[in-house]
Amino acid sequence: MEYGRNRALLVLEDGAVFEGWTFAGEGEAAGEVVFTTSMVGYQETITDPSYRGQIVVFTYPLIGNYGVIPGDEESPRVQPAAVVVREYTPYHSNWASERSLAALLSEAGVPGIEGVDTRALTRHIRDKGAMRGVISTLERDVAALRERARAHPPMVGLDLASSSSELSEPTLLPALGEERCRVVALDYGVKQSIYRELRRRGAAVLALPGGEGLEEALEEGADGLFISNGPGDPAALDRAVERLRPVLGEVPTFGICLGHQLLGLALGCETYKMPFGHHGANHPVRNLETGRIEITSQNHGFALREESLPEGVRLTHRNLYDGTVEGIEHAGLRAWSVQYHPESSPGPRDSGYLFDAFVQRISENEESG
Repeated sequence: MEYGRNRALLVLEDGAVFEGWTFAGEGEAAGEVVFTTSMVGYQETITDPSYRGQIVVFTYPLIGNYGVIPGDEESPRVQPAAVVVREYTPYHSNWASERSLAALLSEAGVPGIEGVDTRALTRHIRDKGAMRGVISTLERDVAALRERARAHPPMVGLDLASSSSELSEPTLLPALGEERCRVVALDYGVKQSIYRELRRRGAAVLALPGGEGLEEALEEGADGLFISNGPGDPAALDRAVERLRPVLGEVPTFGICLGHQLLGLALGCETYKMPFGHHGANHPVRNLETGRIEITSQNHGFALREESLPEGVRLTHRNLYDGTVEGIEHAGLRAWSVQYHPESSPGPRDSGYLFDAFVQRISENEESG
């Protein structure tokens, strides 16, 4: 259905063309094109800072039916450069909804296009790998759009995380309930649901935007260290790794997603760009300690190279789709991490025990100290 909107082209850097119609915004947007397999949670997805600057394709065929719900966002702003769906419904219905997805995207100046054969697009990315693309309602010259896609900065080598925190200064977030411990968080574009999970378990969180002021914060007194998720290439964050390496072992440390990769780099591991990454809420992961299979929420385009794990670093979780590293631990330094998102939002809640384990390790460390 056209609804009187503008025709749009999505052109990939390899010249593949996909046509659609705008349901929000207009103009032109460029970025790495990735697909997410989540069936629900589009609001959490488009406000997740880890999607910053990407063009997000939803594989679920109908998007927008429950509108936008206050409190479900993972950050205060829309993070992707553009959104691509098969069909957008302008008639949202939910008792808590206050506006439509189209209104949210339009207010943010982010194009949303529908009518795209998202199945064909997803298969193309799956077979060819994630690649840069351009969406335009202004330009019809495919060759010109292809060249603009090729001129867009590639994700490899791109530091997006250092400037992705929504905070401008160190901020103390109080525990929700009785305070059990104080955690310093290196905020590289954290999902707000991660902070909620920590605070619900009695952790007061001192969030450091971009990780600045880490040594001072630890000197002033901290019981644990958390390393957040975030966008971009972890290997481009040399300063973050150099800041982290000398403090490992001072307090129990836990990392998620980008934080997992940064911990790995600080321990001597290597990272690499995945063909099309993991984005969605249905990824099976095996806990190698218990044998339990967890269905997980994921959003990453880079991973740790298993062959590079140094002595002392143990593999704890493995992805059952492609065998990639999903968790590591260095027991001697009391440091561990997972590649996936135990807070879900959106997705299954199989892995919430990891937050319990982090707070428990902090408590045990305080008792032994």
